[in-house]
Amino acid sequence: MLRPQALSALAGCEAILHGGDINRQEILDELARIAPVHVVRGNNDKAWAERIPMFLDFELAGLRVYMTHKKKDLPADLSAYDLVVYGHSHKYEESRRGKTLLLNPGSCGPRRFNQAITLAVLEVEHGNIAVRRVDIPHTGEAVDISKAVDLKAQIETVMRETQRGRGPGEIAQRHGWDAALVAQIARLYVTHPGVTADGIMGKMGI
Repeated sequence: MLRPQALSALAGCEAILHGGDINRQEILDELARIAPVHVVRGNNDKAWAERIPMFLDFELAGLRVYMTHKKKDLPADLSAYDLVVYGHSHKYEESRRGKTLLLNPGSCGPRRFNQAITLAVLEVEHGNIAVRRVDIPHTGEAVDISKAVDLKAQIETVMRETQRGRGPGEIAQRHGWDAALVAQIARLYVTHPGVTADGIMGKMGI
């Protein structure tokens, strides 16, 4: 999804960097109307995204930039880069390693669990990078996972139903569960082969 607040924050930018998990081409098409898009493929980007690279190494605004979706896939030596952008966790993270700025701008698409909805705007002047974190208010109902009678049993059911080929919407309807929570569980199960119910709970921070 593209939130109006995200589009507003990006208005006037000279380039857009996307760390993956785009989910559909239309998102990139819309972003490209604002500015040229530099994008890497995320683990949730399936067959439609085969032409999107897993890594990028390029020059932009006088900076050398490296991008990949998962932080664990970054090179051990980042000293050649001024800016490193990654994603995957959907959580905002900003740190420096010598001259190198490492940035996960978070996620401004569908909200995951109770995480903040964020993106980042960078201003570059004379090689210096100023970072502005943009927080977007969540206006919908947050998923209150504490209200689940037995979350582990619910996760196990979603896993079984997914194995049978049922989609999150159908699973939620069959059991009368929150559709957003079911979609989050199913996504974690599908994108982390071999994960257990306990593992999914761990990834949800429970």
